[in-house]
Amino acid sequence: MTFLSSVVKDRTDLEDEDLDHLQALLADWTLLADLSLSDLVLWIPTWHGKGFFAAAQIRPATSHTNVPEDLVGEFIAPGRRVDLDKALSTRRKVVDPTDSGLRVDAIPVVLNEKVIAVISRHTNADGRGGRLEQVYLAAAEDLMEMVAAGSFPSTGEVSKASQAPRVGDGLIRLSKQGEVEYVSPNAASAFRRLGLAADLINQDLAKIVAKLQKTPGPVDEAIMLVAAGRASGEVELDNSTSVVTLRGVPLLRNDERIGALVLVRDVADLRRKEKALLTKDATIREVHHRVKNNLQTVAALLRLQARRAKSDETRDSLAEAQRRVSAIAVVHEALSRSPGEVIPFDEVINQVIALVTDASSTIENEKPISIERQGEFGELPAEIATPIAMAVVEILQNAIEHGRPTVEPVQINATKSGGQIRITITDGGPGIKKGKDAFATDQLGLQIVRTLIVDELGGGLTISANSPTGVKAEIVAPIALRKSN
Repeated sequence: MTFLSSVVKDRTDLEDEDLDHLQALLADWTLLADLSLSDLVLWIPTWHGKGFFAAAQIRPATSHTNVPEDLVGEFIAPGRRVDLDKALSTRRKVVDPTDSGLRVDAIPVVLNEKVIAVISRHTNADGRGGRLEQVYLAAAEDLMEMVAAGSFPSTGEVSKASQAPRVGDGLIRLSKQGEVEYVSPNAASAFRRLGLAADLINQDLAKIVAKLQKTPGPVDEAIMLVAAGRASGEVELDNSTSVVTLRGVPLLRNDERIGALVLVRDVADLRRKEKALLTKDATIREVHHRVKNNLQTVAALLRLQARRAKSDETRDSLAEAQRRVSAIAVVHEALSRSPGEVIPFDEVINQVIALVTDASSTIENEKPISIERQGEFGELPAEIATPIAMAVVEILQNAIEHGRPTVEPVQINATKSGGQIRITITDGGPGIKKGKDAFATDQLGLQIVRTLIVDELGGGLTISANSPTGVKAEIVAPIALRKSN
């Protein structure tokens, strides 16, 4: 639950619809503050008019702050802020008469003929700047009137685009007819990069956008509605020279359209970087795919050589090497299918279990021992996944080999907590002889596991007696690698 939600539910009698409207307002909090060149504080009336509670605050990116302190969480009793009380009772904007210095206005937030909150606007009245600042302030007044009338923020935006533009990225003011009345320097530059040579002033923006689209077939209706100022939403204008995001904000007065704001952002560099990242990701995945194919070829050669081996010792050694190579291939196969360098390790462990089960089923005159998995491994970084997969293969193979003559299933369980993954593997075999150190052996498998888990990952490995019989092996490894010095 967000801070706003908890405040509304715990301290007010507002309904879910009111909360939704306030959350939509806060989604446009930056737009209002930047156009107003002002700090904004959202005051919510508490139960039965007992006062106001500051639920949100924002500072403008287009001007210096006038409220350096953080007011969120502050409570104001009735009578301490007459402007808030008056805006709540009259449903009208209360304007500070101060002509210079810090001016504080109170704007009611209305929904369904009811005031659900009051915005406190803190503005430096000294020095209004040039034409750009005047356009900002005029647009802010129009939007604040819509807030007080309950028509902003609007519902039912035609579409959404990523990297939504902000006021400082570029601003176009449209007339009721959709003609450009004002264009900020940044917005003009964005359209220049799209290939527009003419001046935008007094031009029909929708027609200009249709010409700049330069794509076969009809122009997207959502783009035309936003560019004409007839719909609220975010769209993307893309041609061979640049990419621009447009956000339309229709301006209403008495439920009639009086014009619109169109925010403009040049996102060509962002799109180029995204395409470069996609190309890089595709290349890396192709490399993993080829590595996987090469490892599978090596595993197949080892399997073929094992079949031709004359001695059992040579055959077993080659089979072990084939399983280890196959385990690494499984990780690279997962990497070739997954974006980035993070692997859904549950898929990997299922293939590892199948690999070990298939190998154990080839033992003559022996009943197969099943492997049962519990818990979820989740996603693991590639540099963690490869050594863990190899370690699990070795331990599972040992559990099956030394778990006989019983056919009790081998259990593998995984848990994640505190930035670590804990993997426990148990079997129901005869277990470890009393007083014997499990690591006091010349078996290559355990040496590999210890090197991978302890030395490479900086984790822990313990092997102990299982209750009532068998052996329990436990791996504890960090999910993130230690930084090397």
